[in-house]
Amino acid sequence: MKIISGKYKGRILKGFDINGTRPTMDRVKESVFAMIQEYIKDSTVLDLYAGSGNLAIEAISNGAKKAYLVDNNKIAINIIKDNIKTLNVDNTISVQKNASDALDNFINQKIVFDIIFLDPPYHTDELDKSLSKINDNVGLLSDNAVIVCETEIEIDYGKYDKLMVYKTRNYGKKCVNILKLKM
Repeated sequence: MKIISGKYKGRILKGFDINGTRPTMDRVKESVFAMIQEYIKDSTVLDLYAGSGNLAIEAISNGAKKAYLVDNNKIAINIIKDNIKTLNVDNTISVQKNASDALDNFINQKIVFDIIFLDPPYHTDELDKSLSKINDNVGLLSDNAVIVCETEIEIDYGKYDKLMVYKTRNYGKKCVNILKLKM
């Protein structure tokens, strides 16, 4: 697993084999970053199910000003910290918490995100729970924020009354939906 573009292009990241994680494939990541490129520069990023930190570190490599990397898995957090240290990245914050508790903390701290990556474990209700919490607390989002959702299951995005699907791409069984605030 490597960084595909930006300042750290070509650098290798650890964590491809973390038990319970499923890293975003390079071709999917490349396509996702092409779709959100205009949102990255000087953004504040949240990678809520960070795994190895692959997506947030890619955003930092492409000019994001700050990234929060959240994972409930202690091994994943240690690998994230190791990846960050190896690259000498200083504008990230690693948080070991479950997604719901982390979102509650960000809401209480009034942190506003420009990009949120949601790539939770497949075949769970984690994506729905996170999107519901974000939908009910849109103060987490800047006016032009994007939420990148990667999933294998069909999601009824219409039930989130403050969010709308902006772009969709399918990669075999995987689907990436990019959501924005309804205007």
